[in-house]
Amino acid sequence: MNLFLATFESVAVLLGIGIIGFWIIGKKVVPVTVLQSLSPLALEIALPSLIFVNIIQDFSPESNPFWWQLPLWWLFFTGISALCTAAFMFVAETSKRKEFALSLFYQNGIFFPLAVLTGMFQDAEPYVISLFLFTLFYPGFFFSTYHLFFPDGKKKPVSLPLKKIFHPAFLATIIAVALIMLGIGSYVPHLFVSILSILGAMTVPLLMLILGGNVYVDYKNQGPLNLLEIIKFIMVKNVLFPLIMIGILLIIRPYISYTIALILLLQSAVPPLTAVPIVTERLNGDRSYVSQLLVGSFLASIVSLPLMIFVFSSIF
Repeated sequence: MNLFLATFESVAVLLGIGIIGFWIIGKKVVPVTVLQSLSPLALEIALPSLIFVNIIQDFSPESNPFWWQLPLWWLFFTGISALCTAAFMFVAETSKRKEFALSLFYQNGIFFPLAVLTGMFQDAEPYVISLFLFTLFYPGFFFSTYHLFFPDGKKKPVSLPLKKIFHPAFLATIIAVALIMLGIGSYVPHLFVSILSILGAMTVPLLMLILGGNVYVDYKNQGPLNLLEIIKFIMVKNVLFPLIMIGILLIIRPYISYTIALILLLQSAVPPLTAVPIVTERLNGDRSYVSQLLVGSFLASIVSLPLMIFVFSSIF
């Protein structure tokens, strides 16, 4: 029960920050245009700083000799997610299946698990580092593949943005791991690490404020409420996906560590990536519909995520 409450509190904190972001934009404390500037600050400065500091300070190849397997487990998860998306996208309304599938496939793979892991464990650094290594290729994968869900979304072919594929989060991970493997991680100036540590601490709060602000923008411009679609999405994304993953984990249990199993469960149980409504609009999809799925999944996760963690902990 303590684990359930810890997870519940972690998710509630995230949603609470999101509500503050909703209020800030709604009350015009800052203009809506600020959201476009804050997003790069969070994703290209704060997040890479957070990753670099955690790896430099706490990563030890000796204590985790199989760390290199974590990106391979991400590939395994992505394959399972693709199969589940292909199977369940047909429960959506025919005209909205692209938006439904996009929202199912791209999970909030870093920030939700990060908040949950730090809430679950007092000494969460090993789990957090494993999470960063697990999602090493995820940002680049997202930016290079999301357009495939809307092949007719743009008149011109979508070119692969190298800046997005080689995301600052990816580069920060590679550089930090390389410094540790070369045995010179301890020579990184403490002042430099302290600066990055302060920047990294902004990551999750800043992103949730941005999410709340974007929800307000979508709320002001929303079309009709798709209640049935939201319910179907929650049942698939928040309930069926993690239950399927738990079943898979039971099968592969002898070959997997607790840390990897927990990360796989979290990846399957978290809501969609917060950038999904933005890229949907960019590809001429229905942003309002996707935003409703996102918000519905986020709200439902305050109960569904702790429940799935509870079920997982009773088995593992």
